[in-house]
Amino acid sequence: MGFSSFVCVFLACCVCCSRAMRTALNHEAVNDRPVIGILTQIVSDEIMKPFGGTYIPASYVKYIESGGSRVMPIRLTLTTPEYENIFKKINGLLFIGGAADLETSDFARVAKIFYRLALMANDEGDFFPIWGTCMGMQLLTVLVAGENLLANTTAENIALPLNLTTEAYSSRMFEGFPDEFMKTLTQEPLTGNFHHYGLRVETFQENEKLHNFFSLLSTNVAENGVHFVSTIEGKRYPFYGVQWHPEVNRFQWDSKLKFPHSPHAVQLSSLLAEFFVNEGRRSLHQYDSPEEEASPLIYNYTPVYVGNFTGYEQLYFF
Repeated sequence: MGFSSFVCVFLACCVCCSRAMRTALNHEAVNDRPVIGILTQIVSDEIMKPFGGTYIPASYVKYIESGGSRVMPIRLTLTTPEYENIFKKINGLLFIGGAADLETSDFARVAKIFYRLALMANDEGDFFPIWGTCMGMQLLTVLVAGENLLANTTAENIALPLNLTTEAYSSRMFEGFPDEFMKTLTQEPLTGNFHHYGLRVETFQENEKLHNFFSLLSTNVAENGVHFVSTIEGKRYPFYGVQWHPEVNRFQWDSKLKFPHSPHAVQLSSLLAEFFVNEGRRSLHQYDSPEEEASPLIYNYTPVYVGNFTGYEQLYFF
């Protein structure tokens, strides 16, 4: 065979392989109409109680929508069969920040139902992701450990860079981040922290359930000098947690609060929103009809301006 003939055969093989790869990718099931559920939070502030019993900050809704998904608010007053039915329709779940008892509250009770459903579904090959932000991440550690292991790790109203671990560089969460941006994460204060409690790194490492379930992607240092867990992801399950708030970088603006708004902070928020929604695209749960799909979505509710008495601009009440 002459050299030119060899080249032709080689190129033809490459084209065939390329077509085969594209065909395989095209046939991989992807859901381009994802719906992410957001568990509502209990209203504890007296000034907010006239508006409703539970709420979701609009910043979380915008965050998920910006990643390419729709949002379904999930109330805390339904029955277990109703939650099981919701689970079959939505494509992922977000546990938001706030304040609630992580073992005895309705927020914790409902979260536990969905957590168990997600474990069983993923074990059976039915992909379903969960994300926890701030208290939501703390809740994930309680669910996995079976007990509340949180300690005082106050980092209140401060933006911090991340102390990335070696596992961060092989993680799913940061897989699509440019190398230069990974360096930026460790150098610039891109993560807004607003918490008093968290998981000590030492506790994470000593607890077999936690370190077997999660990879530790980043740590930070609290005001009292304690090293705390700031980013985690499940080793076998698509469960993710951040002790900080990526949604505030683009959608909260109270000048008294240290929300990171730099171009890199905005980029971080955007990358993570798209990452989690893309995880949701891998879930093939769906509603039975367009009418059933439209009725529970957040579009049926109107946010309330609360910027004059909270650190949020808008809240959805239920």
